[in-house]
Amino acid sequence: MSAYSKSYNPFDDDAEDESASPTPWKDARDLDGPGAPVDKQQYLRQEVMRRAEATAASTSRSLSLMYESEKVGIASSEELVRQRGVLERTEKMVDKMDQDLKTSQKHINSIKSVFGGFVNYFKPKPAETPLEQSGTLSPQPNIRLKEAISTSKEQEAQYQASHPNLRKLNDTDSVSGGASSAGSTEAYPKNPHLRAYHQKIDNNLDELSVGLGRLKGIALGMQTEIEEQDDIICRLTTKVDNLDVNIKSTEKKVRQL
Repeated sequence: MSAYSKSYNPFDDDAEDESASPTPWKDARDLDGPGAPVDKQQYLRQEVMRRAEATAASTSRSLSLMYESEKVGIASSEELVRQRGVLERTEKMVDKMDQDLKTSQKHINSIKSVFGGFVNYFKPKPAETPLEQSGTLSPQPNIRLKEAISTSKEQEAQYQASHPNLRKLNDTDSVSGGASSAGSTEAYPKNPHLRAYHQKIDNNLDELSVGLGRLKGIALGMQTEIEEQDDIICRLTTKVDNLDVNIKSTEKKVRQL
């Protein structure tokens, strides 16, 4: 059986304290009283460190992506150089076929008439350009692309050292390396860990700036190389068309023998 009567109102006790001032709500940070400002400063310091760490990680990821893009650019440039070699060898083969076709036409004229053969006997032979053996000379890209590839390949070791999967960044290494690399630390915070993050962000941004310049050089070199190869293709197309006409003409002469 309940200890209270049916007419008991449990809110009567609260009504008796209506004259008392309300007690403010306190959380875990306000329990210490004088220590509250210290906790707030500690929270702000932790937040600043967290933001600095996130920014350093973001710049490191951007640096890694930049190096990955540079590797793709180098591979594409080397493929363009290989393609240039194929086009140059094809053009030389077409030139050799054209020379052989002219020689064939000369022999056909000799067969058709004795007088033509007599004339061809005293006619000077056309100068023949020797066909280079395949693989003897490597194709040479344009100077801009060649310099861009050379400069980017020099950074390959630096890419291996900066890739996040191959290097683990920690505070101790950043502090020891950053303090010695910076010429003046007056612009950085006094906190050693925060100063290390700031120096790391500045170094990543500087490296990104240089890397983007190399990417620009690769892009401009590839553009020049594509334009030059386009000229080779146009020249090769004209030679192939002329060769096709000459082949048909020679075939017609052979059938008339």
